[in-house]
Amino acid sequence: MAGTTAPFSRFEWMIAWRYLRARRAEGGVSVMTWISLIGITLAVFALIATLAVRSGFREEFVDTILGSNAHVTVYSQTRVSETGQTTRDIPNYAEMAERIRAVPGVTRAAPLVRGQVMANAQGANTGVAVYGIAPEDLQTIPRVAQPEEARGDIARFPEGVAVGSGVARDLGVGVGDRIRLISPDGVKTAFGTSPRVSTYEITYIFTAGRYDIDQTRVYMPFSEAQTYFNSEGAADEIEVFVEDPEQIDRYIGPISAAAGDGTLFWTWRDSSGAFLRALDVEDNVMFVILSILVLIAAMNIVSGLIMLVKNKGRDIGILRTIGLTEGSVLRVFFICGAMTGILGTLGGVILGCLFAVYIDPIFSAVNYVMGGGVWDPSIRGIYALPAKLEVADVLAAIVLSLGLSFVVTLFPARRAARMNPVEALRYE
Repeated sequence: MAGTTAPFSRFEWMIAWRYLRARRAEGGVSVMTWISLIGITLAVFALIATLAVRSGFREEFVDTILGSNAHVTVYSQTRVSETGQTTRDIPNYAEMAERIRAVPGVTRAAPLVRGQVMANAQGANTGVAVYGIAPEDLQTIPRVAQPEEARGDIARFPEGVAVGSGVARDLGVGVGDRIRLISPDGVKTAFGTSPRVSTYEITYIFTAGRYDIDQTRVYMPFSEAQTYFNSEGAADEIEVFVEDPEQIDRYIGPISAAAGDGTLFWTWRDSSGAFLRALDVEDNVMFVILSILVLIAAMNIVSGLIMLVKNKGRDIGILRTIGLTEGSVLRVFFICGAMTGILGTLGGVILGCLFAVYIDPIFSAVNYVMGGGVWDPSIRGIYALPAKLEVADVLAAIVLSLGLSFVVTLFPARRAARMNPVEALRYE
């Protein structure tokens, strides 16, 4: 009759539950069970929290890149102009931009004039990168037109310049103030080239969410930038945005054909690919390290079960004598260990998800306790610690934790099942 008992029958669950509720005399078993439970909970929590921060950091980093920079930048190859000078400007920028806009999947193609200058205001100086862009094109840059924070009116951009919040902070200026831009490659005279110094009103201040962008970038109306950088009738590059920047490689061929011969390309992956690859390597390493942490926590289940098997040797002998099969004994102790893994995993998932959801107040509290300055945006590029819960990450943590818990449980459970009832009852 015992041989026909269905696996994981009700009586097997009842026996396992009784064993999990340790009596006072078996306090050591209870302590080991709690240690195993807490260890798995903390390990799964750490794994989910790390995966969430990893996903959030990558998404925020990529979003600031794609929301503030060109997905593809089109340059001209170096050539010799009619005056004998080498140049890389694009004289037919309007026609080239129009052809690129017609490429399926391209959402914007904007001519740019770029240069590095010195900005001065109220006795303060800082180096900035000036982007000459048409007003209608500026309003299509997501992280500039719809930034995290903004002051002023972007509609007044043609009347002055738009600057990053970091530039405004370094110079101590605000909307309505004037800054002086100093370029060493300025007015050409009979005595050589003299620096060009021009003053502009700040009409718009933006916070793109990326430290290096907010700290260095200044936007200037395209026609004014052409005059300021001696690029009348030409552009330095074409800034291209596409619908699906993650699949940027499939756009290169059509854009190249539309741009024509003598052009070069630089994608957002070319500029940030090394950093993204480093993130991927770090992700894999962290997952392996935290998986080992989960394994160590799961090994505590083995210790607890071995103690439980030793304490319940007499019970095992009696159960085997009255007809319990090896399979039933194995399943009883497997349930004891598996329940610890399941409850620990459930607790870790709940804590990890709560951490990801409430990461902002948690991080603010940590920053307050540490006295501020825990997160340095000049090093990490973004202003806060992000977190994003991914279903795949949570499932990976659950599968890893439960899988390891179930596997390590089999060994002490198998030992209990193979215990000889005669030996177990010999000295009773």
